[in-house]
Amino acid sequence: MLVTDPNLLADRRRLRRKLGFWRIAAVIAAIAVVGALALNLDGPDTRSDHIARIDISGVVTDDEKVLEMIGEIAENPAAKALVVSISSPGGTTYGGERLYKALREVGTEKPVVADVRTLAASAGYMVAASADHIVAGENSIVGSIGVIFQYAQAQDLLDKIGLSIEEIKSAPLKAEPSPFHEASDEARAMIRAMVLDSYDWFVDLVAERRGMDRRDAVRLADGSIFTGRQGLENGLVDAIGGEPDIRAYLEGRGVDEALEIIEWEPENDPARQLISARMMDLATGFFGTPARISDEINHLTGGKLFLDGLVSVWQVGGQEAAEH
Repeated sequence: MLVTDPNLLADRRRLRRKLGFWRIAAVIAAIAVVGALALNLDGPDTRSDHIARIDISGVVTDDEKVLEMIGEIAENPAAKALVVSISSPGGTTYGGERLYKALREVGTEKPVVADVRTLAASAGYMVAASADHIVAGENSIVGSIGVIFQYAQAQDLLDKIGLSIEEIKSAPLKAEPSPFHEASDEARAMIRAMVLDSYDWFVDLVAERRGMDRRDAVRLADGSIFTGRQGLENGLVDAIGGEPDIRAYLEGRGVDEALEIIEWEPENDPARQLISARMMDLATGFFGTPARISDEINHLTGGKLFLDGLVSVWQVGGQEAAEH
């Protein structure tokens, strides 16, 4: 039905204008809310004086984003101390080395405390040794000081299925040891020398950081693991306890015990560079799908998708090899 009444037409025009205004206002409000969340909810304020805390858990690898975060803590004058919470069985020796050196850089500027939770073994203990003070639970696990190099040997399987691998190489030790044939004495000697060199570096690190005679460090560095209480007795741990003991130590280093402990987290997912972490969490809750892709990959792979090179890791149910 065609409306010709001028008053009705005018009312409809006014209604359309009002609806258009409120639609635009709603869009602007939504943008403002997103902006506020991105600016204010992305994380705690690290500009005020505080004690920084970071988490080193799972398999230790060469993680650039974690190293960058540690560097930011070192340079942030508001971070008066650093607490490193550790729950790790170890990982690559190189990954542990880089974390160790980065944390020692922080230690030149402010106190660093290792808070050993479930375990700090192998490269995990290497990280703990970077701290000025190590606090563990009575039944935490520490130690497993050693280095291991593993490779698969598939020769028997290949023989059973009638498959042979031929190779032409520039020198006998190229690409050795190989999974396709038993290692030669020369290859075994080469790998052993490499493992021993890395092991010596690890032992020297423990002896220096824990104020031990090297012979005592070697005695502990046979791959053995210890409870927190045993670690306190043999010098691998400084104290048994938790946050109150950490704060007591830091107060002795001149850090105000009333300071808030703030969790620092690295930017682990590329998507988080485009939208705030809290907005990603809101999206996850709203859509019911995982927004943090890297977290899902780590969950599915157990954090062990890539683990190359020399390894310093305590393997539950496996065999720990610590050459010495």
